[in-house]
Amino acid sequence: MQPRNMSMSGVVDLAAVKAAQEAKAKAEQTRAEAARQGGTGAVSPADLVIDVDEAGFEQDVLQRSAEVPVVIDFWAEWCQPCKQLSPVLERLAVEYNGRFLLAKIDVDANQMLMQQFGVQGIPAVFAVVAGQALPLFQGAADEQQIRQTLDQLVTVAEQRFGLTGLAVDPDAEPGGATAAAPVEGPHEAALNAAAQALDAGDLGGAVRAYQNVLADDPAHPEAKLGLAQAELLQRVQGMDPQKVRQEAADRPKDAAAQIAAADLDLVGGHVEDAFGRLIETVQRTAGDDRDAVRLRLLELFEVVGSEDPRVIGARRALARALF
Repeated sequence: MQPRNMSMSGVVDLAAVKAAQEAKAKAEQTRAEAARQGGTGAVSPADLVIDVDEAGFEQDVLQRSAEVPVVIDFWAEWCQPCKQLSPVLERLAVEYNGRFLLAKIDVDANQMLMQQFGVQGIPAVFAVVAGQALPLFQGAADEQQIRQTLDQLVTVAEQRFGLTGLAVDPDAEPGGATAAAPVEGPHEAALNAAAQALDAGDLGGAVRAYQNVLADDPAHPEAKLGLAQAELLQRVQGMDPQKVRQEAADRPKDAAAQIAAADLDLVGGHVEDAFGRLIETVQRTAGDDRDAVRLRLLELFEVVGSEDPRVIGARRALARALF
């Protein structure tokens, strides 16, 4: 799988949000199944540092990133700076007690992974969060800088993706927490069909698939999120961005113009701009127009996720604008 870069600067990646929600649900299912089978689901401290190769990358990194940020240390035996950095990362992996997993990749034996991540030199450190890759740092770094980077990583993983890490038990047998297999839910086939439709660009098919799930389970979180995303992408499909933004600038009190521009803002990753635009429009409008703007804002909250701090702040601002 080709890794994708993901910034921690505040941009929302719709595919990343979708992957995170799916990953979180599957991780919760795995933990529930482990508990049902009488296990704790906890890992040994020895499981927090693993060697990864190309054959095991999908299972050991991509799938594990469903429940914990995976930090990747690209190294080689001949690399002297690597020999200084790697022990620090290994020690911090144990010290952070399951808030991230350290995966060590020997670049000499795994050239394809090195190329896929765009590694130009080593040591190089990346992370994968809910299947999304992002660079952390390259070359030498002191421990304080490393800690600051890791603190930011685990905060973003928890706040944006709901990944709280692994439970660690010093008495657990190494490898013992990987025995439970994910449990497929009753709507897994429909959700897979929706995901395939999204990947193929069939937004109408994705909408129908998610609606089918919600018809049976109206509160299903993954289907609600997927439907909100698919409908958003449908709305912006075929838009002329320049025209939409010009109309929004020319008509600040026009609810429809501001709603269209907010959709473009969100798809472009400008989350705060989208929320701020609609909150200001709520303040400028009344009646049916105001209701339409408020409802669209609530839909955009669904796309980003109710636990996202930007959504929490925007909800407060909306309440002030309404009351």
